[in-house]
Amino acid sequence: MNNGSNHAVELGELADFLRSNPALGAKNEIKLVSDVLGAGSWVHGPGDDGAVVTARPGREQGASDADQVIACGEALLPAFVASDPYGAGVAAVLTNVNDLAAMGATPLAIVDTIVGTSELAREALRGMRDACGLYDVALVGGHLTLHDGAPAISAFGVGRAAAVLSTTNAAAGQSLIVAACTTGTMRSDFPFFSSLEARGTRMADDVRVLASVAASGACVAAKDVSIAGLVGSLAMLLEWSQLGVTLELDRLPCPVGQPMQAWLTCFPAYAFLLCSPPGREADCLSAFHARGLEAAVVGLIDESGLLKLRSGGRRATVIDLVASEVTGLAH
Repeated sequence: MNNGSNHAVELGELADFLRSNPALGAKNEIKLVSDVLGAGSWVHGPGDDGAVVTARPGREQGASDADQVIACGEALLPAFVASDPYGAGVAAVLTNVNDLAAMGATPLAIVDTIVGTSELAREALRGMRDACGLYDVALVGGHLTLHDGAPAISAFGVGRAAAVLSTTNAAAGQSLIVAACTTGTMRSDFPFFSSLEARGTRMADDVRVLASVAASGACVAAKDVSIAGLVGSLAMLLEWSQLGVTLELDRLPCPVGQPMQAWLTCFPAYAFLLCSPPGREADCLSAFHARGLEAAVVGLIDESGLLKLRSGGRRATVIDLVASEVTGLAH
């Protein structure tokens, strides 16, 4: 749960800080996708980070007709690739695995594309290999171009879901749960909170918890906390239906010693927002607690369209999702 060192927060200033987060503002650039491709279902794409692909699963793999294929992809910032190709390789896998998990999928494979020098490519591939080992997912191939110009790394993931978690399933009356690994360290050069060293190969089953709670019905919608931060990712979760919630900061799982504004705007290696139907909260929470992960009910989804913060009886509004768009994706 939240730590005493994080309680001393001025909510108005915090709300202003979160509202002006450049990473949140950058999400509005995604509406270019709708400008070109038109409106999407947000299940079969474009919408959530991944999309359901209609495909009949192979019976030789023991899949049922109910299983659905999820596909997703990520591109890494060129500056990050150039400065830390190993870290970029790790991030390429991590982001895809989290996107798959957030849709209730068990990750199956990663495909990559790498453009850069031989030295950079080796480091990037080493990072991907190590991350795939942590997550127990296959690195099955991709594309490599060796040259001395600007580098680029992208990766693409595929998984299978028995029950799909989608932001379109979020509804008023559901409980908002945050599940996270709060053991780790924050990078000094980039707002990334890494739990990879602390959790090691336990990360493989950690991400697969989401497929479990999806299949049991204890969770119906989810979003991984990524570059937009916890509050920005929460705004994206609520955007489809213009829902609202009051985020209870005093209940929020948070690393010891981390300032609240840093935790709410960082990219954690493992942090998910989950919507649990009434009466299923304990089932959802226990699945994470059984693995030694933190999870807590931190709010109740409502129809206000307002994303608010509350701490010590005080409240502040971060964003009005009726009046403001986040990604701007059409549906």
